[in-house]
Amino acid sequence: MIILGIDPGIAIVGWGVLEYKNTRFRVLGYGSIQTKAGLSPEERLNQIFDGLNQIIEKYRPQVMAVEELFWNTNQKTGIVVAEARGVILLAARRHNIQISEYTPLQVKQSVVGYGRAEKKQVISMVTMILGLAEAPKPDDTADALAVAVCHGHCGMSRIGQFYNK
Repeated sequence: MIILGIDPGIAIVGWGVLEYKNTRFRVLGYGSIQTKAGLSPEERLNQIFDGLNQIIEKYRPQVMAVEELFWNTNQKTGIVVAEARGVILLAARRHNIQISEYTPLQVKQSVVGYGRAEKKQVISMVTMILGLAEAPKPDDTADALAVAVCHGHCGMSRIGQFYNK
């Protein structure tokens, strides 16, 4: 199975593509789609949509695992990230890719074994699990890989299949 993990954002969308076969991961690619702050929201969303379509066309994932939004106190930031997330989900739908969503707590629990893990712990475990020579940069990319690992660990389980219906 080819899994595309996504950490949504408006400035940076982290992405990571993993092959998951026989309980093992193989890294196919990872990186980020970055947009400039001075651009209009619609131009930033267009860049995210176009960038994600290129990734999907290159790697042909069967599933997109997306981190659910974590709402902090800044509602304005949350709204623009939600808009970016909508564009991300639309890209998956346009390519008939199954979508699975995971909370930050689920991702951390799956990757680190502790739902309240620190970001550096997640990055360290992603680097180790995937056998990477160095930690993925930026952090959003490591988060996207963590979401993909989370889906590999739980998305195919009976509980994961029930949760993602």
